[in-house]
Amino acid sequence: MDGLVIKSTGSWYDVLSEQGRRVHCRVRGKLRLSGTQTTNPVAVGDGVGIELENNLDTGLITSIHPRRNYLIRKSVNLSKQAQIIAANLDQAFLVVTLASPRTSLGFIDRFLVTAEAYDIPVMLVYNKLDLYSEEGLEILEAHQEIYRRIGYSCSSISAKTGANIDQIKVLLENRTTLITGHSGVGKSTLINTLLPGSSLKTGHISDWSDKGKHTTTFAEMFSLPFGGYLIDTPGIQEWGIIDIDKQELGHFFPEIRQQLSGCKFHNCRHIREPGCAVLKALEHGDIAESRYESYLSIYHGNETRG
Repeated sequence: MDGLVIKSTGSWYDVLSEQGRRVHCRVRGKLRLSGTQTTNPVAVGDGVGIELENNLDTGLITSIHPRRNYLIRKSVNLSKQAQIIAANLDQAFLVVTLASPRTSLGFIDRFLVTAEAYDIPVMLVYNKLDLYSEEGLEILEAHQEIYRRIGYSCSSISAKTGANIDQIKVLLENRTTLITGHSGVGKSTLINTLLPGSSLKTGHISDWSDKGKHTTTFAEMFSLPFGGYLIDTPGIQEWGIIDIDKQELGHFFPEIRQQLSGCKFHNCRHIREPGCAVLKALEHGDIAESRYESYLSIYHGNETRG
């Protein structure tokens, strides 16, 4: 029997079977042992094969279907392992706030690099629009311009007041979307707005979104009333990059990728080399200094913090 993983709690997974039954499953031991260096062999969004146990309410996950893509980060506590956040995504929304709490440019850039590497389109959703002063709105516009100019979509919303939420709904229709961000950025309020009248789901989401509860990356998938699926994650404080070679890193910064063919040396690191088109573009303002600083930070192995 085949199914879709819609919830992960670490040792157990809820799988929606082809017949519409929700089955509480464990991972077969051999499957767990055969996994790569990840803390979770199965992720929300995975298509899996399952075998029902005698009571028919529980089962075993016996196989994982090939993934179209997935989003992965370095485990905070286990540096040699990785955590798969979710699989088979159409897009990801990174919820961002410039204050209360502040989302650093470094965190945003690390997330975007990973999404580029795994071919997942990203929209930056700037929340708490209701809190911005006139000066704050100018800062917000400058912040968004860094990303718009290199091809990323940005949206300004207030999940609290509902401002511009309809724009978000249109983009979610008939797609599988991951929503993530720091604890406290208003993810739970946004999801409550998108999933009205679901007190059970609201409770779980609120619990996950509390500050400090970000040491795991368990997720849950919800069916949207207007079509599509939403995958919620607990707040993530750090984003560690894994499995991206230094020599390939520039390919995952769109503005750097555009300059690569102009470098004098094919193995240019874009740090101090003569004839580097990236450094020239940086000097001319075609590459934002913050983005280049993120490139250097990741290149030199400071993969986690912004």
